[in-house]
Amino acid sequence: MLSRNWPRHLLCLSLSLPLGSALACGPDFPMRLLDDRGQTLADLPEGNFNFELSRLGKTIAGLKNATAVTHNPNDLYGEENAAAVAREQAEQAGLSAEQQALVKQLRGLTDAQQVEVQGSSLPAEIRWYVAGAVAFATGDHQQAIEYFNKVLALPADQRPLRSTWAAYSLGRSWLATSAEATDAVSAQEQARAAYRQARQLSIDGFSDPLELGVASLGEEARVLRSAGDWSGAIELYEAQNLHGSAVGYTSLKQVMNELAELPEDQLAKLLEHKAVQQLVTASLVSRQGWSFGDQPPNEKKLVKLLQNITRGSLDNADRLAAISYQQGDYAGAKAFLKNAGDGGLAWWLRAKLAVRDGDRNAAAAAYAKAAQAFPQTEDWGYRRTPDWAFESVQPKCRVEGESAILALQRGEYLQAFVQLYRSNSVYWFDAATVAERVLTVDELKRYVDENVPAPPALTQQERDNYVPLPVAANLRNLLGRRLLREGHYQEAVAYFDNPDLQNKARLYGEQRLKADAAWWPTQRASALYNAAWTAREWGMDILGYEMAPDYATFGGNYSLESAELKVGPLMSEAEVQRQRASAAQPDQRYHYRFVATELAGRAADNLPHSSQAFAAVLCNAAGWNSSLQDQSALYQRYVKQGPYVPWAVDFGNQCPYPDFENADKRYVTQVTDAVRSSLRPYKWPVQIGALGLVVAAALLLISRRRRKAGKG
Repeated sequence: MLSRNWPRHLLCLSLSLPLGSALACGPDFPMRLLDDRGQTLADLPEGNFNFELSRLGKTIAGLKNATAVTHNPNDLYGEENAAAVAREQAEQAGLSAEQQALVKQLRGLTDAQQVEVQGSSLPAEIRWYVAGAVAFATGDHQQAIEYFNKVLALPADQRPLRSTWAAYSLGRSWLATSAEATDAVSAQEQARAAYRQARQLSIDGFSDPLELGVASLGEEARVLRSAGDWSGAIELYEAQNLHGSAVGYTSLKQVMNELAELPEDQLAKLLEHKAVQQLVTASLVSRQGWSFGDQPPNEKKLVKLLQNITRGSLDNADRLAAISYQQGDYAGAKAFLKNAGDGGLAWWLRAKLAVRDGDRNAAAAAYAKAAQAFPQTEDWGYRRTPDWAFESVQPKCRVEGESAILALQRGEYLQAFVQLYRSNSVYWFDAATVAERVLTVDELKRYVDENVPAPPALTQQERDNYVPLPVAANLRNLLGRRLLREGHYQEAVAYFDNPDLQNKARLYGEQRLKADAAWWPTQRASALYNAAWTAREWGMDILGYEMAPDYATFGGNYSLESAELKVGPLMSEAEVQRQRASAAQPDQRYHYRFVATELAGRAADNLPHSSQAFAAVLCNAAGWNSSLQDQSALYQRYVKQGPYVPWAVDFGNQCPYPDFENADKRYVTQVTDAVRSSLRPYKWPVQIGALGLVVAAALLLISRRRRKAGKG
């Protein structure tokens, strides 16, 4: 019983404190295919403009790709920025220290003829190229043309360092004169010829440290664009992009923006050209100009014109079908698909249209063909969903993920899991949900044993650097936790990915088994309490659900909104039953805390109420933050049944370890104390009665002795 002086208000105050820090806003979360299954099957993710462009255009045979030194060629003669620094460094390559110093000095002149005079000691190709560059910088483009032509007129073995430079700069000089020339077309043709020469010289092996061969593609495209040849310009930009130049990519985006601004009649004529059609199609299928919300008017205009011009087209039919599908024009999508062939996107669209039509068999067959047709390496990159989740769209994985939804509907649960698991980390949340909620533990264990060997454990350095676990290790950890939750204590240990987790799992299992085998109550209580402590201390690691309700995948730091579990068109009664059967008990966030509290309660059941161990078990469990209701119940149980202990003033916070050894003694004293306590109100009557019994016994003994003496 509690002392009358027990500060109950302090206990009440402590029990009213929060159960932990509130969760802050979380990081970005990946898309879950199973969250809204109908929406997943209906939506077609937007394509990736960069990937779509990689399908367009042709590379130039023999021309090397751009590397990290690629720069904007428009800055070649500009201010001292990164490009100018790169040019200066390249310009000094192959020269002696004296020549380097002289070239740097000549670069500062403003008279090309002075360059010739002062640079007489330099090789002709160097001297004339620097003279041409100075003339270009001062605006004397005609003189620059003369000097660059002099460089190119040298025998090949006398111009190994400046041939591509001179040809590229010659093109720039001719283009600069075209603005003032009486025959602008002729000047532009000269510029194009010089750019083509620069590419060929680069291909032939002349020095090209600034990658001017690739840059010339963009420069020539600019000439064509200014002349109104959109198609030719697009083809050159596409080649530049394929050769790895970021300028080619940004130029195509700019061309696309300019096309969208054109009047309908002008745009309609341009769309008759294949290169223009393909670029517009790549932009629209990628939703390059918009993401969510109302579609911009220019995008609507482009879609309308493109569809009108390409009806019945055999080129790009799968992409055109995708645009129609994204616009909600399902009849148009079907029409384009007649000519779309057997590519992955075409079969993906056929699968989605079959789902819309309710033909599940056709949908399943189309999904299978789509998964087979998409290359494993095809990657559409990163996207945002309308609810702001992110998705790394790898079409083969996405198709298999959507197919898994239909497999779940058919009751083919293992197939659904395998299809999701093959996505590696892309749809891990969905694979984990099926693994721990839909598959039985035996189904999951059989698959892991046959197909998922333990990967090498991460080194300590990798752990310190937060290297993520392989998905195989995540799956094995998930299985280990599930086996522990379901009482397969000895089997579970081997599935955890590192010795530390294995030791914790082993300790928990040993205590649970020890409790089940113990015949003496105190030993049973000790094992139950130690299991409870282990569950509370390391529960997220060894007992937590990967997904709801614990979210071990986030270390329990964040949670996701879960879809309602109910039978529907894409969720069968059988799946609902499986998910309910595997739900957490109780189905509460950090469910292992409740498991720990329940085990502690069972430990208390096996202890004498008057023992320190009884009070300490309840005190410790009250601090495990399972719920306010549990805390209150534990405290009320202590108040009603437990002994007075001085540390109960901070019940749930300052609690000693239970003294199970001394608890054994309380089994005897608890019985005798109870008898004494029950007889205490009758103390004097009992004593008088006892005295009377003694007197009566003495008189009876005396009487018997007298009778024996009389007979004697």
